[in-house]
Amino acid sequence: MLERCQSRPHPEGELDERIVAFYEELRAVFPDTGPEAVSSESPWMMTPLSLGIDHVTMHLSYSPRSDPAIALIGELAEKYRLALFDHQSSEIVHRR
Repeated sequence: MLERCQSRPHPEGELDERIVAFYEELRAVFPDTGPEAVSSESPWMMTPLSLGIDHVTMHLSYSPRSDPAIALIGELAEKYRLALFDHQSSEIVHRR
């Protein structure tokens, strides 16, 4: 999936409803557009988030301001039975 995501353009198709729900809930708490997305409180290093048919790419701050977003991302991944991939550590986390 990572290799497919990194190739451009992303594959086309119907969005996975779990990805859409994850994305919408995350953005409701931590917006990735508008003034909130660029505030000093925002957890995002790059906005807007990248949405594919089967993934969301997120670039988080390397500071404590991203801690609440990381916690919510974990909760939402568990809720929607999604895997998390940390590109820096090449670690895949499955939450069930």
